[in-house]
Amino acid sequence: MTPKFAKSNKMHEKEQSVSEIKNQKGFHRLRIRLHEIIFEADTRAGKWFDLILILSILSSVLVVMLDSVAAVKVSHGNLLYGIEWGFTLLFTLEYLLRLFCVTKPLRYAFSFLGLVDLLAVLPTYVSLVLPGSQYMLVIRILRVLRVFRVLKLASYVGEAAILMQALLASRRKITIFLLAIISLVVIFGSLMYLIEGPENGFTSIPRSIYWAIVTMTTVGYGDISPKTNLGQSLASVIMILGYAIIAVPTGIVTAQLNHAGRKKISTQACPACMALGHDPDAVFCKFCSERLNPASGQENLIGPVKPSDEHVTAFDIRK
Repeated sequence: MTPKFAKSNKMHEKEQSVSEIKNQKGFHRLRIRLHEIIFEADTRAGKWFDLILILSILSSVLVVMLDSVAAVKVSHGNLLYGIEWGFTLLFTLEYLLRLFCVTKPLRYAFSFLGLVDLLAVLPTYVSLVLPGSQYMLVIRILRVLRVFRVLKLASYVGEAAILMQALLASRRKITIFLLAIISLVVIFGSLMYLIEGPENGFTSIPRSIYWAIVTMTTVGYGDISPKTNLGQSLASVIMILGYAIIAVPTGIVTAQLNHAGRKKISTQACPACMALGHDPDAVFCKFCSERLNPASGQENLIGPVKPSDEHVTAFDIRK
C-alpha cells in the first residue's frame, strides 16, 4: 500500500467517523426536541401539541359515548367506527413517539401514565377479537390529567403536589379514623338488628351494617328503615353523628395542608424517570440525578450526574 493511498484511506475513515458523530448528534437533538414537545409545556410547540392531544382525547371519548347510543349507532355507525380507528392510529403513533424520546422506555411503559396511554389504544385492537371491548376506551379520559402541564399552569401542579403531600402526611390519622368508623357501623348495625329484627327488614347483621353505613354517610337510600320507636331513636343518633363525622377527615387534611410547604415548580419532566415537580432553576432530576432537558446552548449535555458532582454550577456545565 502506497503512502498516498494509506493517507487517502485514513482521511476517508476520518470523514466517515465525523459523519457518524454528526448523525448521532442529530439523532440526540431529535430525541431532546421530541421530548420537549411531547412531555413538557415550556415551548409553544409543546403547548400546541398537548392542546391538540387533549381535544383529540375528548373527541374520541365523545365518539365512544355516541357509539353506545342505539339510534346514533344505527344511523352513523360506520362513520363513528372510522373516526375511532383514526383516533386509535393517532394515539398509537403518539405512544410510540413517547417510548422513542425517553431514555428508559420500559420505565415509562410501566408507569401510571404509560399504562393509561397503552390502555387508551389497546381496546380498539382487542375489539377485533372480542366485540364490545372498545367501550373501555373511555379510560382515555384519564389522559386529560396532563391538562395541568398542557395549559402551563405550574401552580396547579404545585397545588396538586401539596394536596398529595398533605394526604400522605395524614394517612395514619385517616386510617385510625376509618377503623373507628368501621367499629361504629358494626356496633350500630348489630344493635339495629337486635332492636328491629328480620320482621322489619333487618334480616341479618351484614344487612344491618349496610343500613348503618348508608345512614351514617347521610346517603339514606330508604330501601330499609326502622319501624320501632327505639330503632328510630337510634337512627336519629346515627344521622346526627354522621354529620359530625364528616368534619373530622376535613379537619385532618386541612391541618396538614397548612403545614405543607409552598414553592414554585416548573413543568420540566425528567427524560429518564418521568418525574415532575422540579424547581424552576433545576438542572438535574431530584429523584434519579438524570440531566433534565437542556436549555438553549446545552443540547450536547446528557447523562446522570455523579454524587460528587452535585456542587457543579450552571456556568461549569456550559463549559
